[in-house]
Amino acid sequence: MGITLVKLAMEKQSEYKDRIILANVDGKLKELNEEVSPEKKVDFVTVATSVGNETYRRSVLFLMLAAIEKIDKDNVIDRVVVQYSLSKGLYCTFEGGFKPDDEFVVQVKKEMNRLSEKDLPIIKNSMKISDAMNLFEERGMKDKTSLFKYRRSSFVNVYDLDGYKDYFYGYMAPSTGMLKVFDIFLFDEGIVLQLPVKNEPDVVPEFKPQAKLFNVLKESTSWAEMLGMSTVGELNDHITNGDITSLMLTQEALQEQKIVEIVNEIKKRPDVEFIMIAGPSSSGKTTFSHRLSIQLMANGYKPHAIAVDNYFVEREQTPLDENGKYNYEDLYAVDIELFNKQMTQLLNGERVELPEFNFKFGRKEYNGNYLQLGKGDILVIEGIHCLNDKLSYTLPVESKFKIYISALTQLNVDEHNRVSTTDGRLLRRLVRDYRTRGASAKKTLAMWESVRKGEEKNIFPFQEQADVMFNSAMPYEPCVLKQFAEPILFQVGEDEPEYQEAKRLLKFLNYFLPCGYENVPIDSILREFVGGGCFKV
Repeated sequence: MGITLVKLAMEKQSEYKDRIILANVDGKLKELNEEVSPEKKVDFVTVATSVGNETYRRSVLFLMLAAIEKIDKDNVIDRVVVQYSLSKGLYCTFEGGFKPDDEFVVQVKKEMNRLSEKDLPIIKNSMKISDAMNLFEERGMKDKTSLFKYRRSSFVNVYDLDGYKDYFYGYMAPSTGMLKVFDIFLFDEGIVLQLPVKNEPDVVPEFKPQAKLFNVLKESTSWAEMLGMSTVGELNDHITNGDITSLMLTQEALQEQKIVEIVNEIKKRPDVEFIMIAGPSSSGKTTFSHRLSIQLMANGYKPHAIAVDNYFVEREQTPLDENGKYNYEDLYAVDIELFNKQMTQLLNGERVELPEFNFKFGRKEYNGNYLQLGKGDILVIEGIHCLNDKLSYTLPVESKFKIYISALTQLNVDEHNRVSTTDGRLLRRLVRDYRTRGASAKKTLAMWESVRKGEEKNIFPFQEQADVMFNSAMPYEPCVLKQFAEPILFQVGEDEPEYQEAKRLLKFLNYFLPCGYENVPIDSILREFVGGGCFKV
């Protein structure tokens, strides 16, 4: 006879440093409430892993939603909507005119702790799509009914916590007993459910409001709502209705309008000589810098692009990571002294020969690329460290205009399931690396954790220091990327370590109807990844 994974996990917990939350059974992830037969090979997954941390965060969100329903005895809240990630937490708003206050936060946390102390099971039930649509229609969860219209399968998994039922994309903890690490804060018009990260799974991180990032997310969300593309169901509706092209062009126009606004801000600062652009992987920095340069030229500037990557130190001087491999994302992988010397010379009106880094041989070369700044000349500098003043420590503060760019997706699966910003960038990178470098999905997935680690250290801590932020994400892009990403992801074999992540992304892409890329404008940031653009990237 089989044994439940929960019972097996309890027996093996002492062998693991962190709390067990999932199981890997013969290479397939399983929730702990399932049974396993004796001949199966079982490894456990803890909250200190990426998938384990996401499972924990999702489960605490479920706990919070159940707690809110229980204390909302007068039904003053129409819907709770999970908007986006903010300061390691989830920013949530309320519909129906309800405004949360300190007393409400205290009540919710008290009820969550009560449910946690009771160690209630989180039960997964398979339900017919038609029954699930009726259930969520009655509960006012209209985004879920819209989403389920496009499900190919006949059944869907619905979770139950002490009578509160909801649908979630992803795995769940077995019970409420392990959901003890969280906090809630009032912020703007809603609340932030603050949750632990995988590196410190037993600690609630400090809540640090990110005003600039929040304002960009809020603006992008209002754009998506205006276009009727704030959820996957709405997006699929536009594809089936045949009006997706006009919405594509409108979204691109909104981004162009934002670039014009950035140029107008630059014009207000006559001392600016250096535009410093930074952002995480696959945020579209290169295409953005080209489009910004066009708008600068239209306003009388003469922009000159400079890539910080051309200032790498010689290969053998590159810092090493903890595994003894070259760490190209380290600040000191850049020849900071040479960069500052040449930028200062340019600022002083001198003629400078700029280097070009030969990545094949790992050294800088000088091929006659001379530059001298004149009237109207301005440098557009792109690199992951551009917001860090240690990179440009000799340049006057007033000479630098800093721009942070990222693909901050404004799309949600439904009211309680976010589309991860990280997943959006990962899909972009999978498609681009395969197209331009012949890199397999296995290779891109294998290095993604290291890329993310570098971003956490070198980019995200400096994002609030930017003068402006630019969101390069477009609601429609998963529908375009789907046709490119799926064949690549299917190449990952079941016996490979990256299989689970590939399978997760394929499951995610199943939510979307495909959309052709023929009508994506040739200057779109998305062209940097799918190809066919007008810029050399």
